[in-house]
Amino acid sequence: MSLREQIESEVKAAMRAKDVVRLETFRGIKSAIQYKEIELLRRCDDAELLKLIAGLAKQRRESIAQFEQGGRQDLAAKERTELAILESLLPQAMSETELAALVDAVIQAEAATSVKDLGRVMKAVLVQAAGRADGKVVSALVKAKLQGSGA
Repeated sequence: MSLREQIESEVKAAMRAKDVVRLETFRGIKSAIQYKEIELLRRCDDAELLKLIAGLAKQRRESIAQFEQGGRQDLAAKERTELAILESLLPQAMSETELAALVDAVIQAEAATSVKDLGRVMKAVLVQAAGRADGKVVSALVKAKLQGSGA
């Protein structure tokens, strides 16, 4: 079952169950997909859909932080629920040890020696992680390893 078909079936299931939050979340995903496809003038494949959903999840994480900072626990709780739904569609995130091993392998493969090589290493790691790692976490890990290894 493709990701698009999975989203469609989730919308139908949420309607039947009268689960308003799930229904709103999946309708929001469908809407974002439609906007993206209009922008690209073509149908998105599963990899592009995963990237889009990861972006929506990132927005939810940022909203949660903002709402908690503003003392709006009710809105933060709603965003957390939506985030859990979005994350259920995403592939399982890499563990810290898997990510560290990947970063080490890429640093060696790219012959990176200093923080000047950060961009090149980041690009390679994010391509190999294929949406299974957060960019901020990868950046911090790569930077720490490059600072520790060289100039």
